[in-house]
Amino acid sequence: MKILGQFNLGFIIVCLGSDLFIIDQHATDEKYNFETLQQTCTLQNQRLIIPQTLELTAVNESILLDNIEIFKKNGFEFKVDEEKPVGRRISLVSMPFSRGWEFGREDIEELIFMLSDAPGIMCRPSRVRAMFASRACRQSVMIGTALTHSQMKKLVCHMGEIEQPWNCPHGRPTMRHLINLDIIAAPR
Repeated sequence: MKILGQFNLGFIIVCLGSDLFIIDQHATDEKYNFETLQQTCTLQNQRLIIPQTLELTAVNESILLDNIEIFKKNGFEFKVDEEKPVGRRISLVSMPFSRGWEFGREDIEELIFMLSDAPGIMCRPSRVRAMFASRACRQSVMIGTALTHSQMKKLVCHMGEIEQPWNCPHGRPTMRHLINLDIIAAPR
């Protein structure tokens, strides 16, 4: 994509062949920052004074144990007592924490549900995704910020590095097709 310039201190105008596109600089940067947090961030955790025994089905216990590293990346740590009956062998010993965000058993249940559909695939509970979306938003280029050509190029290149560049975590489109310039140039 060829960068043509910035419009209204909020949008990058680019050209690909004869097609003209407008890119929302904030939504694009926010999506890149969000996906980076999703992939690289390991949440800090806080040890519980008293471990909490989880009551799980045998299947859910197996899912949790098979995906223990994903739970660790999400800030959960467990102790397994093989002497206890199946379904009561796992105790929660540490929970994730972050300024103003609380996490708990419902996040464990959500992760188990997600991992039952996609075992071994890194995933985040919805509350963690909401926290990452908030952080990504605050650290992104804001509307009203003048960008140099190299800053615009960096944002556009980042779009090609992420899995789903089409919308920011809050749902706003990152890019729109404006027009095919051949239509304007065509004789009438």
